[in-house]
Amino acid sequence: MDRMIYTALSGAKQILDQQAAVSNNLANVSTPGFRAQVNLYRAVPVVGAEAGTRAFTLASTPGADMRAGPLTYTGRALDVALQGNGWLVVQAPDGTEAYTRAGALQVAQDGQVQTLSGLPVMGDGGPLAVPPGSQVTIGTDGTITARGPGEASAGLAQVGKLRVVNPPNDAIARGDDGLFRLRPGAQPLEADTTVRVISGALEGSNVNPTEAMVEMIANARRFEMQMKMIQGADGNEQRANQLLSTN
Repeated sequence: MDRMIYTALSGAKQILDQQAAVSNNLANVSTPGFRAQVNLYRAVPVVGAEAGTRAFTLASTPGADMRAGPLTYTGRALDVALQGNGWLVVQAPDGTEAYTRAGALQVAQDGQVQTLSGLPVMGDGGPLAVPPGSQVTIGTDGTITARGPGEASAGLAQVGKLRVVNPPNDAIARGDDGLFRLRPGAQPLEADTTVRVISGALEGSNVNPTEAMVEMIANARRFEMQMKMIQGADGNEQRANQLLSTN
């Protein structure tokens, strides 16, 4: 079999992976705080006794587009957005620390502050909680204050503070669950008190739907080109077999 089939097949496989990433980005165009997934691939020359005329396509380390998404002001007290490169700290289902920009928070029946997906939001001393039924406000420094039902404004009590970190972009990586975590070997993150919290606002997805659609069309054309190469190589094999069978 012509070795061109293998090289074209490697290219087709990576294009399918790229198309899956772009499709996932497009599906999350309305997801608050979503960071677009970036899949890269590169050509690697085939090393062997023959001349270096062929190359395989190999995937590079996937990453994420860390540009901030647009802000939408909701006026909801439990909606927060972060200025700059700050990240909210949450507790993942396995108990580890994870980071998100999705700032649509809620208070559970037991008073625990959670994300909309039910993950506990972390403060300086652990998971945050407020008195059940209280009115909650969040300050620009992440301070959470609560006022019980029927209490006057003088009854405001500080119940905790959002733990916000500001890691370098290359220190965190996206997990399969959409949360970001520290890469292996990265230093533990300390709370960054300089990050400002915007209450009553949400950060949208940073996916550009027009660019995503154009990329999907381009990937479809690239995949079609790879398949034509495979068909061409198969045709060459069939013609070669016919020539050999006539001798």
